[in-house]
Amino acid sequence: MNSTQNGEAFEAITVHNFSERILEQVVNFHVMKFSGGFFLWVGSSPVLTNLAVSMSSRHDSMPISTLVMGDPSNTAPNSMAQRLAKKTKKQVFVSYSLPMTASNLSLLVESRIKKEVELHPEHF
Repeated sequence: MNSTQNGEAFEAITVHNFSERILEQVVNFHVMKFSGGFFLWVGSSPVLTNLAVSMSSRHDSMPISTLVMGDPSNTAPNSMAQRLAKKTKKQVFVSYSLPMTASNLSLLVESRIKKEVELHPEHF
């Protein structure tokens, strides 16, 4: 949905939620799309424990990425934001609030996100 404010067009923020049972755990996904990018929260309980941001750079083929808040030893939000920014060519904020108990959980979560991007690109 587009609107006009002070003669300038801007894109309204849209919200998209989906869930999936992955490795016997319900994983919730919350996407807020805004002009030029999106925010993605992934978790099983409503907490925001970290936040990373990534965006393309004209100086490097790999998007730049930084952790805005959270434990720097948890690289999941940073790397996920970076891969999504590369795939979508947009600015991406990611909060990944799942326990790092199963090594392949993050791979399965990322696979589910990629599937959703392909099914519903209008939300990303």
